[in-house]
Amino acid sequence: MQTNNITTASRIRTIAYWIATAIVVWVMLSGGIANLLRMEATVQGIQQLGYPVYFLTIIGIWKVLGAIALLAPRFPRLQEWAYAGIFFELTGATASQAFTGNSVAHIITPLVFAGLLLVSRALRAHRRLQKKQQEGLKDGNALWPDAGWEVKGIRPGSD
Repeated sequence: MQTNNITTASRIRTIAYWIATAIVVWVMLSGGIANLLRMEATVQGIQQLGYPVYFLTIIGIWKVLGAIALLAPRFPRLQEWAYAGIFFELTGATASQAFTGNSVAHIITPLVFAGLLLVSRALRAHRRLQKKQQEGLKDGNALWPDAGWEVKGIRPGSD
């Protein structure tokens, strides 16, 4: 019975991971494409924030590449950089909206997506740990086996 509960919990985490990740990927991909196409609303928005229009090209490319990287299998380090870059972009968008005196909705919206990004990241780490444990790695390095934690044969948690 307990195995069934673990399997159900694992399925729920997997579904939650994919929902959060899909929303973030959609927001980054659609926003990046809108930036690259310099759609009228994005041009007006970037100018209202005080940024030059060419900034749309830079941020648009980063958004599209970040969205692709979140979905790229077997590239954990690239995904970590994508998570960080998207987090910086979303929190920077929040700050820009706040400092220019925009409405609360404009300020909160990127924070909501940043929250979903953090959910995706947390559930991704859980999935990686679970996968490593299934492969027989049950120590504290299962999340980041390539992180180089071994120093002179000492591993964290091996007192």
